[in-house]
Amino acid sequence: MTAGYEHDVTLAPYTTLRLGGPADHFFTADTDANLIAAIRDVEGHGDDLLILGGGSNVVIADEGYRGTVVRIATAGVTFQDSLLSVAAGVPWDDAVAQAVDEGLSGIECLSGIPGLAGATPIQNVGAYGQDVSQTIVMVDAYDRIAKQMVLLDNADCAFTYRHSVFKDAVHQGAGRYVVTRVHFQLTDSGGLSAPIRYKDVATALGLEIGERAPLKSVREAVLEQRRRRGMVLDEADHDTWSAGSFFTNPILDAEGFAAFEARCETPPPHYPEPDGRIKVLAAWLIDQAGFAKGYGSGPVTLSTKHTLAVTNRGGATTADLLRFAAHVRDGVAERFGIRLVPEPVLVGGLTW
Repeated sequence: MTAGYEHDVTLAPYTTLRLGGPADHFFTADTDANLIAAIRDVEGHGDDLLILGGGSNVVIADEGYRGTVVRIATAGVTFQDSLLSVAAGVPWDDAVAQAVDEGLSGIECLSGIPGLAGATPIQNVGAYGQDVSQTIVMVDAYDRIAKQMVLLDNADCAFTYRHSVFKDAVHQGAGRYVVTRVHFQLTDSGGLSAPIRYKDVATALGLEIGERAPLKSVREAVLEQRRRRGMVLDEADHDTWSAGSFFTNPILDAEGFAAFEARCETPPPHYPEPDGRIKVLAAWLIDQAGFAKGYGSGPVTLSTKHTLAVTNRGGATTADLLRFAAHVRDGVAERFGIRLVPEPVLVGGLTW
């Protein structure tokens, strides 16, 4: 490896779960040029590559990563009229805060989400009635196959629920495209938010669904919702030692939903998808299967604030975490016939 690499670096401090063993090699890229050079260097050596952002959506094995981790730490936020362009290494909430300060709507309900801006298109990050696919117009990325920079438009990104073209792996931990910058087309609505689509946010603001409010008021309401659920990072609060929502919301076809509904004692909350399928809530499934907030007594438990977060109470291992998560998964499957799928990326040979 060339200069600038560290070796045998423990990855736990770089993740919000505070879990994960050592990487063989570790490089911090603070410019796009350094990032691309590091990727080419790793591939030239035939090493496995893991691109690491804020570490908020990843579960890393206790054995660590047998390859090279390249951590993105690039900076830069620019506005051109209502177009927001953000370097991949910018903390996501910093970008949201700046957009709100500029009086631009479209991502205000995504306040407080941990991680970096470059990760948002990968996961098609969403919350409280917004997701980034609604505002992303272009993504700058390095194409590892063509070995050049490319510009992908919204359609090229192939966004679906918590998925995109960027999530398809070429090697474990890194896909064909490495995001370097994301461009969002926001809206100047005179300091007002986009129409509010999430009931709890609307209620907190004394509004009806579809109404608007001052951007800063919406941002604060969303942050308060997230704090109540332990979803705003706080070193002193073990409820935030998590990967956020550990399970995705299942999406069922009509037949699958009918079979599921027949097993429910009360009508389950559900939401129609554009393709005719039906989304059900993982948090509801977990709770109704007998796993309440705070469930567990060991080093890993459900958050005391939100059933979707699997948390490290201190002293946990990744093996502890996955064993506990599998216990919850199996309980939901036994009760409702639905197998939950993890939202974070599993790294280091981990399986589900």
